[in-house]
Amino acid sequence: MLYKKIIKRFLDFIVAFLGVVVLLPIFLIVTIGLFFANQGKPFFFQKRPGKDEQIFKVIKFKTMNDKKDVQGSLLSDANRLTTIGKFVRKTSLDEIPQLLNVLKGDMSLIGPRPLLPEYLPLYNEEQKKRHNVRPGITGWAQVNGRNAISWQQKFAYDVWYVENLSFVLDVKIFFLTFLKVFKSEGISKEGEVTTTKFLGNEK
Repeated sequence: MLYKKIIKRFLDFIVAFLGVVVLLPIFLIVTIGLFFANQGKPFFFQKRPGKDEQIFKVIKFKTMNDKKDVQGSLLSDANRLTTIGKFVRKTSLDEIPQLLNVLKGDMSLIGPRPLLPEYLPLYNEEQKKRHNVRPGITGWAQVNGRNAISWQQKFAYDVWYVENLSFVLDVKIFFLTFLKVFKSEGISKEGEVTTTKFLGNEK
C-alpha cells in the first residue's frame, strides 16, 4: 500500500518539521519552566519498542521531579508531579519533544503509543500486531478514551488501527486529537494521576 509504505513517512516528516518550527516558542518556555521545577532536568529519555519491536529512546518533557523518601525510594507519582508538570500533562505539551522522534523516523505522528519494553512478553499474539507499524504521538486508542480505558481496550483499538490504516483514518485521528486535548479528556484513570501499569492479560 503506497500510503503506508511511502506517503505516510513523507507527511510525517513535513508535518513534524513544521510543528517544530511553529511550536518552538512554546517548546522553549516549557523547557525553561521545567528546568527550574526539576532541578535542571526538563527532559527525560526512556527506551521504548518501536516498529518490529526495535528499541529506541523516546524524548518527553519531564513532568515529575525525583524526590525520594527517607529510605531513598521515589515518592508516588502524585507526590512527584509538579505544578507546571500537571499543566504540561493536561494540555499534552509533554508530547511536543516527540516531534524529534518523528523527524528521526523512530515514530509517526499517528500510530499506537510506544509503551515500556517490559510489556513485550506480556502481549498475546493479537496484541503484538501493534508493533507492525511505527508508534505514534497520538493514535486511535488516544481519541477513544486514552488512559481512561482498560489496557485490553487500548490494544484492541491499536490492532484495529494497524489493520485499517489509511490516509483518511490518520486525518480523522489528527483532528480528533485536538478536540480531545481541548476538552482534556482521558488524561488518566479515575483516582490516578498517571496511567496504571499493564500487568498482563487475564487467563
